[in-house]
Amino acid sequence: MDTHADPEQPRHDAIAAGPPIRQLFRDVIADRMPGPRPPQAAMLFSAEIDPYWDDRSFLADFYNGILHQDTCQPATADGLVLLAALALDDRIPAQHRFQAIDLLFRAATVAERHLAETWPATPPHGDPDSEARAHSTVQDRTPDLLTRWSAECPAVRLALAGLAVVFPTDRTLPALTPRLRTFTHQYPQGTDIGDYVRFVLVLAAQDEDRILTVTEELTDAYWTGTPRGMPTHARALHLLGQMLTKVGAGLTRPRAGQ
Repeated sequence: MDTHADPEQPRHDAIAAGPPIRQLFRDVIADRMPGPRPPQAAMLFSAEIDPYWDDRSFLADFYNGILHQDTCQPATADGLVLLAALALDDRIPAQHRFQAIDLLFRAATVAERHLAETWPATPPHGDPDSEARAHSTVQDRTPDLLTRWSAECPAVRLALAGLAVVFPTDRTLPALTPRLRTFTHQYPQGTDIGDYVRFVLVLAAQDEDRILTVTEELTDAYWTGTPRGMPTHARALHLLGQMLTKVGAGLTRPRAGQ
């Protein structure tokens, strides 16, 4: 019997594959996108692996390669296709599906959110063509993502609700009220989730005066405000992005024993 098998081989294989989340993302994308892939997929399939990657640092690099420092670049729209594929696959843990949808929301609303931060100046790092392509790419994939509502956990449902009001349709807007009823019953006004859900429903109602009033009430009380006089839609999406970040941080935080 050979007692001299190389004990380093399993470790070498693990290093070559990278951290576990990279391996999982790679498997999902390989299955869902067997043909030509966006350039950001190279981070999943390249033989060159950062030896210092763990799950957290890999995710930071991967997501930044798609939406670089919250700005859209020419390749951003291509990379968003990877996020949509990951968000649609049950093999991806809910925390990471939430993160994928959150990034899709951010890419789709970059122009409005940055305008809200710099008004009346033009956002200094804006790329209107890339932002428009990113917006369109997310819009094209939102219907498929929304079909997963009944199968999703609360955190992902809340992220999907944000996408639904970014891309309102005659079908999705009426569906939001019954879909969010459980949240309004469980989370009162004044809680992070309660306020987020109620603000989504205000946006779904598409009453500009009411949207402006609630946006100002919430930003005065809790959130980073935006200048009066700028477009209401941009102010509302800027606020919704802040709220989604805080809600997601609570809902996707690992619980003890998990």
